[in-house]
Amino acid sequence: MAAAWQRPYLNVFKHFRVEEWKRSAREGDVAALTDARLKGTVYRIRGSLPASSYLQLPRTGTQSLGLAGRYLYLLFRPMPRKHFVVHLDIATEENQVVRISFSNLFKEFKSTATWLQFPFVCGAAKGSAYDRAAGASRRDLAGAAPADVRWTCLVLDLRSILSLYLSRRYSHLKSVKLCSNLLVKNLCTSDLVFDPGVTFSEARQADLARRGVAPMPREMAFPVPKGEKWHDLYDYIRFPSEGSKLPYDSIQKSCPGPAAGGQVSEDPVPQLPQPVTLTKAVRDRLSLVHQITSPKAVPRRCPVIPKSIPEVHLTAPGPPRAVPAGDQELEESQGPHSAGDAGQSPSVSDGGIHVYAYQRSERASRAVRTGSEERLLPDPILKLRMIIGFGGCSTKWALWTQNNAAVVYPCHAVIVTLQIQTGEQRFFIGHTDKVSALAFNGNSTLLASAQAGALSVVRLWDFPTGSCLSVFKTHVRSLLSLSFSYSGAVLCGVGKDGHGKTMVVVWNAAQVTRGGEVTVLAKAHTDVDIQALKIAFFDDTRMVSCGRDNVRLWRVRSGALRSCPVNLGEYHSLEFTDLAFEEGHAAEREPEDRTLFVCSKSGHVLEVDYKNVCVRSARRLLPAQPRGCQRPAEAGSGAGRSICRQGGEDRPGSTSTVIGVRNDKQISGPGIAINSISVSSTFCATGSEDGYLRLWPLDFSAVVLEAEHEAPVSSVCISPDSRKVLCTTAAGNLGYLDIQSRDYNTLMRSHEDSILAFSVEGIWKQMATVSRDDTIRVWDLVSMQQLYDFTAAEEMPCAVAFHPTQQILACGFDSGTVRTFSLAASDLLAEHKQHRTVIAGLTFSPDGNFMFSSCLQGTLALYSCMAEKSHVLRVLGNVVARDAGSGSDALAVSGDSRLLAFVGPSNYVVTVMEACSLDELLRVDISILDLNSTALDSAARVCFAPVPRGELLVSTSSNKILVLDAKTGRLVREVSPVHKLSCSSLALSKDGRYLLTAGDKVIKVWDYQMRFDINFQVYIGHSEPVRQVAFTPDQRHVISVGDAIFLWDFLALPAERSPPAGARSSGSALLPGAGGSSEKLKDASETPRRIVPLPLLSSPPCLDVSSVHQAGCQSIFSESDKEEEAGWPGTSRMVANGDKEASVLVVEAVRNEEPVVVRPKVSPGSPGEPANEPRKETKSPTSQCSVRPDSYRHFTPRFKASVLPQNFLSPPAGSEVLKLKAVIGYNGNGRGNMVWNPDTGFFAYTCGCVIVVEDLHSGSQKHWLGHAEEISTLAVSHDAQVLASASGKRNGDSHCQICIWNIQDGVCTANLFHHETQVQAMAFSQDDRFLVTLGDYSDQTVALWNTYTYELMLSTCISEPVHDVAFSPLSHRELACVGKGAVMFWLLEQQGADVNLKVHRAPAPDVLGPVELTSLCYGADALLYSGTNSGQICVWDTETNRCFMTWEADEGEIGVLVCRRNRLASGSNTKRIRLWAVAAVQELRLKGPDARSSSVLLEHEITLDGTIVSAAFDDSLEMGIVGTTAGTLWYINWAESTSIRLISGHKNKVTDVCFSPDETHCATCGEDGSVRIWSLGSMELVVQFQVLNQSCQCLAWKPRPVVAWGAESQHVVAGYSDGTIRVFSISRTEMELKMHPHAVALTAIAYSTDGEMILSGGKDGLVAVSSPRTGMTIRVLADHKGSPITVLQCTRKQYRDFGVEGGELWLATSSDRRVSVWASDWLKDKCELLDWLSFPAPAGPEDLGSLPPSLAAFCPWEPGTLVYVGFGMQKEALVYSLRKKQVVEKISLPYFATSLSLSPAARFMAVGFGERLLRLLRCPASDAQDYTGHDDAVHLCRFAPSGRRLLTASHSAVLVWELTGG
Repeated sequence: MAAAWQRPYLNVFKHFRVEEWKRSAREGDVAALTDARLKGTVYRIRGSLPASSYLQLPRTGTQSLGLAGRYLYLLFRPMPRKHFVVHLDIATEENQVVRISFSNLFKEFKSTATWLQFPFVCGAAKGSAYDRAAGASRRDLAGAAPADVRWTCLVLDLRSILSLYLSRRYSHLKSVKLCSNLLVKNLCTSDLVFDPGVTFSEARQADLARRGVAPMPREMAFPVPKGEKWHDLYDYIRFPSEGSKLPYDSIQKSCPGPAAGGQVSEDPVPQLPQPVTLTKAVRDRLSLVHQITSPKAVPRRCPVIPKSIPEVHLTAPGPPRAVPAGDQELEESQGPHSAGDAGQSPSVSDGGIHVYAYQRSERASRAVRTGSEERLLPDPILKLRMIIGFGGCSTKWALWTQNNAAVVYPCHAVIVTLQIQTGEQRFFIGHTDKVSALAFNGNSTLLASAQAGALSVVRLWDFPTGSCLSVFKTHVRSLLSLSFSYSGAVLCGVGKDGHGKTMVVVWNAAQVTRGGEVTVLAKAHTDVDIQALKIAFFDDTRMVSCGRDNVRLWRVRSGALRSCPVNLGEYHSLEFTDLAFEEGHAAEREPEDRTLFVCSKSGHVLEVDYKNVCVRSARRLLPAQPRGCQRPAEAGSGAGRSICRQGGEDRPGSTSTVIGVRNDKQISGPGIAINSISVSSTFCATGSEDGYLRLWPLDFSAVVLEAEHEAPVSSVCISPDSRKVLCTTAAGNLGYLDIQSRDYNTLMRSHEDSILAFSVEGIWKQMATVSRDDTIRVWDLVSMQQLYDFTAAEEMPCAVAFHPTQQILACGFDSGTVRTFSLAASDLLAEHKQHRTVIAGLTFSPDGNFMFSSCLQGTLALYSCMAEKSHVLRVLGNVVARDAGSGSDALAVSGDSRLLAFVGPSNYVVTVMEACSLDELLRVDISILDLNSTALDSAARVCFAPVPRGELLVSTSSNKILVLDAKTGRLVREVSPVHKLSCSSLALSKDGRYLLTAGDKVIKVWDYQMRFDINFQVYIGHSEPVRQVAFTPDQRHVISVGDAIFLWDFLALPAERSPPAGARSSGSALLPGAGGSSEKLKDASETPRRIVPLPLLSSPPCLDVSSVHQAGCQSIFSESDKEEEAGWPGTSRMVANGDKEASVLVVEAVRNEEPVVVRPKVSPGSPGEPANEPRKETKSPTSQCSVRPDSYRHFTPRFKASVLPQNFLSPPAGSEVLKLKAVIGYNGNGRGNMVWNPDTGFFAYTCGCVIVVEDLHSGSQKHWLGHAEEISTLAVSHDAQVLASASGKRNGDSHCQICIWNIQDGVCTANLFHHETQVQAMAFSQDDRFLVTLGDYSDQTVALWNTYTYELMLSTCISEPVHDVAFSPLSHRELACVGKGAVMFWLLEQQGADVNLKVHRAPAPDVLGPVELTSLCYGADALLYSGTNSGQICVWDTETNRCFMTWEADEGEIGVLVCRRNRLASGSNTKRIRLWAVAAVQELRLKGPDARSSSVLLEHEITLDGTIVSAAFDDSLEMGIVGTTAGTLWYINWAESTSIRLISGHKNKVTDVCFSPDETHCATCGEDGSVRIWSLGSMELVVQFQVLNQSCQCLAWKPRPVVAWGAESQHVVAGYSDGTIRVFSISRTEMELKMHPHAVALTAIAYSTDGEMILSGGKDGLVAVSSPRTGMTIRVLADHKGSPITVLQCTRKQYRDFGVEGGELWLATSSDRRVSVWASDWLKDKCELLDWLSFPAPAGPEDLGSLPPSLAAFCPWEPGTLVYVGFGMQKEALVYSLRKKQVVEKISLPYFATSLSLSPAARFMAVGFGERLLRLLRCPASDAQDYTGHDDAVHLCRFAPSGRRLLTASHSAVLVWELTGG
């Protein structure tokens, strides 16, 4: 019986990756093709000699497939009029190998003791001449296959064959050899008999599985069009037939009796295989045959097989239909389904072909005993999920379908139709060699394809159905080009005949759609070269060709094909490559009066007058000339656009090199070779040798659009709607350019040679591979799209490893170099040259602290990776075996990163070292472990078992796996044999249950404990040796590489998710209200459950959750019979087992008449918006609590007096002058508002209403603007593809806003509106299917969202505030939240559209008293940790929902908890973050109330600058990022006990900002008393000056001196709330001077223009002039006394300008709307009042502080004028002329301004408003642009001295803008 991993079936080609040719061998003409009828890949084996033309599995005879399935399914089709041979080597239980061969070459049956030869009689299509001949003489068909031979499903009962013919007991299939002329779709082994004639739906409807009938698995099935029957299209042969007790002499179709569909055969003469006369050797064994094959001798647990089995009816084939992609596996919850028409079971005649299936139990990870064998389920345990490729005879053929939705291209011998939006593929399979040409008719209903090689044929396909209409020979060796007429009636091809002469053939295909034949209309030989030939779309009898030195017009007339050349004149010597007709039709012109475009390798494009057979004009593409060279008709000057390669994709970039196009009169110099041309009615596309796809108008006046590729463009094709251009390249890439969006989409990429190694990163979302094509590529495993590629000059990469916690990739090369790359920055980090030869091993420790490498010379190197750039710690020579070879498992590190193991110093020794030091700990001599062996055994590969097991696995040269104790070296057990050849790779699952091995071309999956009779399943599919195999980190997939990348689904559920026996039983539980008893689950005190029990269905109202005491609770989520009798509707459900306090709440989603508004973002006119409306919500009947709970963890938005603007002048797209460059600050008022994914490197945090996405390597920022209010919290999906953000409600909204962001492109894909006040916390389920959102104390609702549609699935109200929520990592149906004194455990059940929640409230232990549970996180296995506001941490058993342990973890409230494995981090309002070792907690869980906290150890403690509000750590909890209320994000490294400030900002309001004169830095100050200097290049905090207990109110940067400027002159002056002024030296980072010129707080400060004086204004209106040199105040001006000074500004002037002396002009503005303008000469102690301005205003409040500020500034572009804004009669900005003494201009504003700045360079004025708006005005035209991004009043804005940057401030957030236009 087959091993568990081989059940229910094993797809042999998939498993062994035949297409890679690493684990399989091929000889002669063996190729992969696409068969149109089967819509998939088939393998063509072609050749006259079986010994030299074959496909063999496995690769060598010393290996074994190890396939134990009883039945072998061969899906094949013999080639017409050819002979084939198939050899099967079968191993018997007597350790003998028997060869079974069958062939249509054999004339009679022959047998020996080790060889059985069966003649194979090929079937023919029903009603054909061959079919009629079969009725007359069966023997006549024993020979070459008929012309219309059909695809056949051959089922060989290997057990019965051996038993019946040789009396041997079958063990396993050892090898398969497919020889000569065959088309093979697949091989499959199974213990089940599948009926291909029954669909899954038919089997389900008739419940045929109970009768032992199973449908053919979809990935093995032949496609059947709707309305057709399988047996009418294909042959099904089972040998020997069921019930046969006599050996027969041949393999062939049996007598067709009543078919599965109930029809009666029309065959006149039934034919049966004849009994065979056996040799004496065989005859002697037949006495035991009946006993062996009798049902009595093989007891089974499955039900009795019905006697009435449908017989297969064989009829003529019809057109197949497309099989839906993705419908490729058996239903998980059911056994195999039946075949045939539902409910029908006709009688069976003797000798008929029988189909039956074993009925088996549900698939589960448990053993099933059948007969005497015990094995694992599921079977198969692996299912191939994805492989990648594009290629063929050439790369020039790719076509659009008429509907513009799909492209058609050849992939070797297969033709692929690819849907460009969905990626779904459809296949046309039938060719036996590479496809050399394709052609469509006008409406894409007919597809013609030609294949290369000596046996060149053309196939015509019905494209909509995929059926092959006709196959005919071409009479040429290889067709190079095909062209279909528009009607599809005429097909033309060109190729070379046997003598190398060019031959043109024209066929008549008019009758092919009606079942007719394709006939030759005309053919002709020619001496001219032809590269392209096309039929004129306006006349089926006219054609045009082009080639070297010629363009010719062809015409078919009277059965003859004639041509005439176009007079090319001076262009007669060009090499023409492609041609295209002018599109469209004009009524006044004759059809043939049109232009023909012909392109050439010299860059010429000729316009040929087709009617007059002459060249009308010529143009030539030339490379761009240097600047200054004049060229007529230059193209692309501003309109050209290139597609730049970035991250493995082609993306729009910048303007490309200018290409010259001109009317040509033999210009000298090389042109740009044009390989392809395509013409639409409005433009032309060309593909050229320089890699450019270019779009031109039809007059070729200018490049409209262009796309650059890495390789020469082979072909271009414009879509029928002229909106897309398909493009292929010589490197085998396929993509298309979307003309409207200017986006380029790559459809296919792949390695060009075999793959050597791979490494998986994160949650299997990215994978790196290295290949013999000298590239390192990084792939997205979901889409299989290439993300990055790296190359090294003249070096081949041979080993690769991902850093486990960072976006770092290490790669080893054949030169001995090891390099590390940053994927985030696409940059080389480090290069190590400790090795001198090929890198054989390369790996990181699981904790990411160390890296190890080894080479073929035996050198071993240890690197430290604690910093981004790794460095060498130790190098040892001659420690690794020199000739061990390279491979992924050359070095192995234990899961706890403590041990390193490898083979060395010799092949007979395995060494174990301490990983961190390379100190040797253990040596094990492998050669002496087997005392009975006569040969020395050597080690090959090593692998550590999970840490708790402490075992080391070693594969040996004698095909064993030795399991050693990693500490002592003692042999624990051995597994033998593993593979026929040495094992090339080992991998063990994280839970230690499954072992992967790879040997030659085979992958095996083993039960690690070896508990069963057959402990492994074998998978084939690789065509070359499998170089590496491994589990993905989540254990859901397996990856193997060799000739290609194979991604397998791992179908065995992890132990913690495995369903218990009977969990899927449909009759085990009754629904409430259905009249039965409720579901009874096991007591929590019994066997711990591995998954959450299914909650019952009900529809109660939302109930309050009361306090519980769970002593004596029989089951947490169980219900009693008494509850059922009490009635459910509208009542609370109480556990009726004596527990009076415990409550169980069941919440079901109910339809609400007023649904909550859910508004996903959809494009205009996009369908589906109503589908996103919420459907379910449960409203609370009770009033909600509005008292804020005693927990800092609970979010409270900062109070804002500002409101959102009523109108907004958004700048037109592309014309924005301002671009947000950076945001300074982190919102410490948020909660959980920072996320970091260590696997992908994604790092985001919030500042106000802006989400800042920062690259931690480069420091560059991206800003996502979608919120208008302060963001409270963030949540990132586990695959780091989606980010959720929440903020308060905007003006006019009744609910707060949740934005859903696509992380890849930063686009907000949905806006969710449900919670009425604030969102307190959010969390994604482990599988990212659900998002839960938690309202704050005023909202008190829990909402559950579907992340596929973002539809509100369920909402319920709770009676008390909750602070935090988390999903269980073990189940997406289990989540928990914490609140007042309790943890609420939730169970989710979803059945179709119905969603139910069951809630259990578990109170905190009484010893804690009245506490708030403020934070939570799930731990390992069934643990949940929660923190309290009194500093305790509680540990809960999630299986019983009991708190079994508490300990005092801090003196304050614990608001953050993060658990990774056996480590727990806690953060509190004492500013401390602590690291705890909690490894012993799992053991203490079993002790219950006796648990003590002394088992928990405090490992580290770090004190930060504020209360901990957010934290994110890596998987090992070694490093992380922590956010505090001080507005700081810290990088924490526990190993080094370091904390580094990553992001810093002001905690309180920013009071002033300014730029340095050279614009390299900026300064900010705030109410927290700090002055901070920031680098504008990196946006990092350079230095901070802190004054305690004071508020810094204003600051100014010392201007650049006239004479010299140096670092010593960098000074900043700041004014404080105590009236002091401090001068800070930036270079020396110290305070140089402190002055106290004011008795009250300062409000404004400025330097004089020469920097020699400091002007300061106070709250009392006094202006002081002080000298920073002497520290003395030299003048005090009291003109503004009584009103605070708001602005002080200085500017230069002419000395005697305005009639006064002095070179400086300065102004002072006060809150009473007065502006004074002064002229001064400080060296002469002169200061004269020049003007005094008072601006009127309506009567306002006496408190001027509540009014908008009065602000004034000198106008830089109009000397002698100033601009004033403030509270007045109108909302406007006034421009005042000092010369005219009057207002000369009024600029209307939407609101009263709160900040003002004028650009010193351009005529821009920036105005900030209290309505959170920033307006940029262009003067004097007053063109306005409004910008958002502030969540409060924009109270500061400052232009840089150059005018290129702008600083704005809103409360504590500082935004840096760049001016990009204007």
